[in-house]
Amino acid sequence: MTTRMGPILVLLLMGVGWGLTQPLSKLAVSGGYRAFGLIFWQLVIAAVVLGAVTKLRGKSLPFKARHLQLYLVIALVGTLMPNTASYKAIQHLPSGVISVLLSLVPMFAFPVALLFGVDRFSWLRLLGLCFGLLGVLLIIGPEASLPERAMLIFIPLALIAPVFYGLEGNIVAKWGTAGLDPIQVLYGASLMGAFIAFPLAILSGQWIDPRPPYGVPDYALALSSVIHAIVYTTYVWLVGRTGPTFAVQVAYLVTGFGVIWAMLVLGESYSGYLWLAMGMMFVGIFLVQPRDNNELVSETPTGKDASQ
Repeated sequence: MTTRMGPILVLLLMGVGWGLTQPLSKLAVSGGYRAFGLIFWQLVIAAVVLGAVTKLRGKSLPFKARHLQLYLVIALVGTLMPNTASYKAIQHLPSGVISVLLSLVPMFAFPVALLFGVDRFSWLRLLGLCFGLLGVLLIIGPEASLPERAMLIFIPLALIAPVFYGLEGNIVAKWGTAGLDPIQVLYGASLMGAFIAFPLAILSGQWIDPRPPYGVPDYALALSSVIHAIVYTTYVWLVGRTGPTFAVQVAYLVTGFGVIWAMLVLGESYSGYLWLAMGMMFVGIFLVQPRDNNELVSETPTGKDASQ
């Protein structure tokens, strides 16, 4: 019992932390900050945290051509493109709706996995995709599902991020991580992404001046970036401790706590359709996830397998 309660508590805390990042992003964009400026500082803060973790682990960051290519792909597919869409979408949509739509990552990942040849077809998982689609239809269909019907046009924009996150996981599953563990990959991708985001922030006029005075958007950005880096590192540790099937259950908690945090921090409220949509998506996540007979194991490598 004690062996199981420790990882379960860690999983719960991860859900609480990751769920908070969506309302914090909403606070950041509500203060006038825009995508490229936010992404640049998010990546800088993540690089500092993950760089410290990498050094404490006694590891270094290689910069051979194959590693640079990996960092570039993960930076583009895992951060720059999905986050640009998410920050734009969250300007117009409730934070809780974004959290619910992000739960579609496993459902988008499955058809991409079939296309890449890294997974096999399953009727049960196809049923999971159908539940996910029903969830989306419940958000965009009934007139009472969104505070304003004008928000409807931003739903496709909010779906871009889960599509790219599903693609990112499959890229890693098919081509691996060039011998690096997930923390090294994210550290390298954060550095690469920051170099790309810097000129984009300057040229687009979205640069965020790091000098004081600081306001709520600044604190929201900093806290969100630190939480993401810490929770991601914890996630990698948990995969190594319990295996990926157990750790991926955090998807339910991130969505649930994302909605709860949005209610507490932003004062958002939702119609019954959103709650029903979230239930549908939870069923979809459960059906789409790959099955593993050993849910809680003592040790699993945290290299390529963990990053998948």
